[in-house]
Amino acid sequence: MFWDLAADTWGTEERAAVTRVMDSGRYTIGPEVTAFEQEFAAYHGKKFGVMVNSGSSANLVATAALTHVSERPLKPGDEVIVPAISWATTYHPLQQYGLRLRFVDVEAETLNMDTSQLEAALSDRTRAIVGVSILGNPAALDVMRSFADEHGLWFIEDNCESLDAELGGKKTGTFGDVGTFSFFFSHHISTGEGGMVLTDNVEIDALCRAVRAHGWIRDVPDAVNLFEAGDDAFEEAYRFVIPGYNLRPQEFNAAVGREQLKKLPAMISARRKNLKLFQDTFGNDDRFMIQRENGKSSSFSFTLIVRPGMGLERADVFEPLKDADIGFRMITGGCFPRHDAVKFFDHDTVGSLPNANMAHDRGFFVGNHPFDLSRQIEKLRDVLNGLNG
Repeated sequence: MFWDLAADTWGTEERAAVTRVMDSGRYTIGPEVTAFEQEFAAYHGKKFGVMVNSGSSANLVATAALTHVSERPLKPGDEVIVPAISWATTYHPLQQYGLRLRFVDVEAETLNMDTSQLEAALSDRTRAIVGVSILGNPAALDVMRSFADEHGLWFIEDNCESLDAELGGKKTGTFGDVGTFSFFFSHHISTGEGGMVLTDNVEIDALCRAVRAHGWIRDVPDAVNLFEAGDDAFEEAYRFVIPGYNLRPQEFNAAVGREQLKKLPAMISARRKNLKLFQDTFGNDDRFMIQRENGKSSSFSFTLIVRPGMGLERADVFEPLKDADIGFRMITGGCFPRHDAVKFFDHDTVGSLPNANMAHDRGFFVGNHPFDLSRQIEKLRDVLNGLNG
């Protein structure tokens, strides 16, 4: 395909890492996972990293942990403020733990939560806020952090689309009490499948480790006195302390992740060069709204919204893109309250979500990759310039 949505970023180093794991004979969670957790946490200046089998599982583990903390645990019926645009598994764990969602509109230009509406979203039942940086573009995470601190809320930061982005010199994924990351094939680094939870909170870290592996105590560090230890070492190795899952990653995933992490700065630099070219090419095209950068984007992709009133509809764009062999898709998951699954949620919205609905109905994105896309962006410009309107 001339310009696909995703591209393979593995090289000889990643393939050698897979071979290294095969030669070790240890395939499931082990020393490679531990090393990647430590290296990834250190890269972000955080104390703890807990690797899981996907970014979606990272959101599940983080939510589960916050329902078991000793102080201010999330309980069924508690409200959580969330942005109207994100991927489905930002929301599903909240629903699965009985929480009530309050959807807030996004800013039309950044596609991130409109933090001017936070006060309107707050109620006496609010216990948490979820911050999502859409497609590499940092949300107003500093504002959300202050809001959470002011009102005694947990701040969950879903950073699955925005690895290595920065706001005010601070990496996204580090503003929340807990931050989540995804290493899916199309993401900034890929371990095939994989995800990570970061936190500085020793109790949250321990709970995440228990939730990740069946809810047992065996993976919780001995120094963490979260659960009173018994005298029988045999029984202790198989003591289940909270409800859990099997969300463990494989050694293959972690070994590849360690190699990908070494390449991350260079890959983000290449993505940002492409972003600059895209901004220069389409920033003054009145027919389209492109995502306004907030802070330093890690540029997951390039978004375009067909601006209303310009004599052009989104459907007019799709066939020419297909003919040009250019891949495209919905912006993240679109406006989530528009999806059938929302009927299973206890939720409401703050207002009518006009910007999220506009992005849902008139927006799309094309891929960005960690290599030069000059030819692809030039062709996209020619295709769009050939449209009527």
